[in-house]
Amino acid sequence: MKTTIDCFIPYIDAAQARATVEGLRQSPLVHHIYLLATDAEAKPLEGTEVIAIDSLTSSATMKKIAETSDATYTLLYTKYNTLVLGYQALERFVRLAEDSGASMVYSDHYTVVEGVRQNAPVIDYQFGSLRDDFDFGSLLLFNTACLKLAAQGIDKSYNAAGLYDLRLRLSRVAPIVHINEYLYDDVELDNRKSGEKQFDYVDPRNRANQLEMEEACTEHLKAIGGYLEPVFDEIAFDKGDFEYEASVVIPVRNRVRTIRDAIECVLSQKTDFPFNLIIVDNHSTDGTSEAIEEYTSDPRVIHIQPERKDLGIGGCWNLGAAHPKCGKFAVQLDSDDVYTDENTLATVVKAFYDQNCGMVVGTYMLTDINKNMIPPGIIDHKEWTPENGRNNALRINGFGAPRAFYTPLVREIPIPNTSYGEDYAEGLAISRNYQIGRIWHPIYMCRRWEDNSDAALDRNKVNANNLYKDRIRTWELQARVAKNQANV
Repeated sequence: MKTTIDCFIPYIDAAQARATVEGLRQSPLVHHIYLLATDAEAKPLEGTEVIAIDSLTSSATMKKIAETSDATYTLLYTKYNTLVLGYQALERFVRLAEDSGASMVYSDHYTVVEGVRQNAPVIDYQFGSLRDDFDFGSLLLFNTACLKLAAQGIDKSYNAAGLYDLRLRLSRVAPIVHINEYLYDDVELDNRKSGEKQFDYVDPRNRANQLEMEEACTEHLKAIGGYLEPVFDEIAFDKGDFEYEASVVIPVRNRVRTIRDAIECVLSQKTDFPFNLIIVDNHSTDGTSEAIEEYTSDPRVIHIQPERKDLGIGGCWNLGAAHPKCGKFAVQLDSDDVYTDENTLATVVKAFYDQNCGMVVGTYMLTDINKNMIPPGIIDHKEWTPENGRNNALRINGFGAPRAFYTPLVREIPIPNTSYGEDYAEGLAISRNYQIGRIWHPIYMCRRWEDNSDAALDRNKVNANNLYKDRIRTWELQARVAKNQANV
């Protein structure tokens, strides 16, 4: 059978779609071109056919595409701007789809930002690539037989999660393959900095969409054997002999501007239990070490300067948790940040006992360096539920802050020695067996300023971070599948 492609592109009007349609017609592989229009009265361009849809991302639209396509491959373009195909791009898509036996292929591309053409590489898809905002670029090519098979199983009517649900189903049919070649151009429509985009999933305006995404992800986990029932190991909180009930742990390197604020907010905490502060000073050179020494006359302040030179944030945390004077509960405070008031530490410790959990995560407020709230404001991670939180955690990009751990668990499950994703990895590992407690009112101020590590990252750094977090999800998901298989 001759290899052909049926193309499906978003459609508003002729002016918006004409250039994309004309570009597709240049390829001898293109069989049909369908225009996906939410306007039932939309008129087709010559040689095309309009398909009325409710939403570009709905389950109903995915079913229509699968039912309509009768070519060997099915192309879906997901943006309303003009698609510009590279030289023999579709031929390359098809060849690699055939060679790899993929259910879907996607590629690196160029993006045009304010008239400037830039490289836009994407990352490899893997077992743990469960984020609903995984960046495939805007051009997806499906093996139509795989597409139809995946679509047959769609039994939900999602409005926002239809495409997400479909690609999860496709990943169960055959591999999803990344072509690391630049095969097309599109125009970047979202020019926000990385630090602004990362909170989209906790925006209350997106809550209904997120519930759909969670349901689709949960069903996928059940299908692949990675879903965990809401049954947790109990904790007696009787391991070890702790002098202190709690320790605040601050890993720091070169934060002379903010470290005093962090120390003072800890020392001002009011509790009915003994606590201390462990500062792991990772070879600061800007005066941070001297600033910390100003407070060491207080016996609660422990200033650790490690001999090792290879510690990331996670390694510093492990060093703090392993200290003989570390308390029963180790509570996080970043060197940039502060607690909202003097009751934070008491609130966190109470949550451990009330909720019988191995880890507690609070709610924080995003502020500027002067503690003035900035958008999106309060980050409460309301997507977490006691019943499904640890499953949904595989879909989202973080747990929240501040984070606190039952110290024996951190000693048993060391935090990865990295400076990105280390807390997320620890949270996933602990949640495999233990409940994660939540505090729903703000107890922490996350201060944004020019030296924050993730405020404005370039694409390559964002890709590296996302690839690593997907790897963390892959490892955790593999462990959960194995756990379920062992319990059968």
